[in-house]
Amino acid sequence: MKKDFYETLGVSKNATKDDIKSAYRKQAMAWHPDKNKSPDAEEKFKEINEAYEVLSNDQKRAAYDQFGHAAFDPSQGGGNFGGNTYSQQSGPYHFTWQSGGGQEADFQFGGFSNPFDIFEQFFGMGGASFGGQARRQVPTYKLQLTFLEAALGVEKEVEIDGKAKKIKIPAGVDDGQRIKFTNFNLYIDVLPDKIFRRDGNDVFVNQTITLTQAILGDVIEVPTLTGTLKVRVKAGTQPGTLVRLRGKGIKNVTGYGVGDFYIRLNITIPSRLTSRQKDLVKELGL
Repeated sequence: MKKDFYETLGVSKNATKDDIKSAYRKQAMAWHPDKNKSPDAEEKFKEINEAYEVLSNDQKRAAYDQFGHAAFDPSQGGGNFGGNTYSQQSGPYHFTWQSGGGQEADFQFGGFSNPFDIFEQFFGMGGASFGGQARRQVPTYKLQLTFLEAALGVEKEVEIDGKAKKIKIPAGVDDGQRIKFTNFNLYIDVLPDKIFRRDGNDVFVNQTITLTQAILGDVIEVPTLTGTLKVRVKAGTQPGTLVRLRGKGIKNVTGYGVGDFYIRLNITIPSRLTSRQKDLVKELGL
C-alpha cells in the first residue's frame, strides 16, 4: 500500500501551503539521489515529489482528502485529473499545463519558462516527468547568484552553446532549485551572505546594540534587502529579542505572498570598565 502523502512529507492534514512547500524542500534536499547514497533514495525521492504534486494542488488535495489514493487510481474509478487542462496567471506569467495522463505542455514565455511549478516539479528530477513519461534530455547549466540577486531577481547574461544569451531570473529563487527554459535547464547556486540568512521566504539578520541602547531604548539603522531602515529599539529590550518586519522578506517565486524580515537584537556587554563605571553600575543595582 502507498504511504500516506501527509506522512511522506511529515506534515499534518491541516498543514498550510507554506508548511507543505517548506516540508517538501527539506525532504527533497535530504533524499536527493545525488546527495543521498542510500539504496532507496531514488524511490523515496519519487514518493516525495508525488506527494507534493498532489498536496500542493488544491483540487488534487481535496480529492485525496476525500478518497485517498483511490482518487488517482483509474481501476477504482479515480484518475479524474488525468488529461485535464489548466490555465493560471502567476504575476506577469501566464501558463497552461496538463496533468495525469495528458501530454504535458511546454512552457514558453519569450524563451522563459513558468516559475510557478517548475522549481518543485523539476527540482533534481533529471529526466523524470509527470505520469512517468520520459522527458527529452536537455543540458543543465549552473548559475551562481548572490543572496540579493536571488532574493530580488536579476537579469544575467550567460553563454549557452557558445552564444551569449540574456535571461531573467525571477525574484525569490532559492539555492538548489532548477529553472527549465526552452532548450536548457539552469541549476541555481546561491552564495551565502555575511549579513542575511534565509529560511523559506523569511530573512533573518543579527544586529548588535549596546547595553545603554537596550536599557534606555534608541533608534538604530538596520540593513534590509532594499537598503538601510530605521528601527526603534524599545527600552528594556532583552538579549536575543526578535523584531519582526511583516512583508519585508523575500517574495514567493510564484508571485503570491512575501516573507517577513526578522531582526535579532544581540546586546554587547563591555568587558572592561573603569572604576567610575563600575561604581555607577553598582549604584544602579544592575
